[in-house]
Amino acid sequence: MQIEIRGAEKLSFRERQVVVLKEMGHSNEQIAKKLKINVSSVATLYNRAKSKGYQVVIVIPGDHLGLFDPGEEGED
Repeated sequence: MQIEIRGAEKLSFRERQVVVLKEMGHSNEQIAKKLKINVSSVATLYNRAKSKGYQVVIVIPGDHLGLFDPGEEGED
């Protein structure tokens, strides 16, 4: 799985860090501990990033989704 942040150039380094960790499912408390910042700073950075506008795109290869039977490869 790959995460792509479209519009990341609008975000500061810290905002990108927070966005990636939030999108990976981490709580504000976990992010604060990992980045060694206050929980309120995490919320501020995340809200600031959201206001700048960005899109998170998750790229998942088709074979990982189980959409195709492995025995069907090469058959038309």
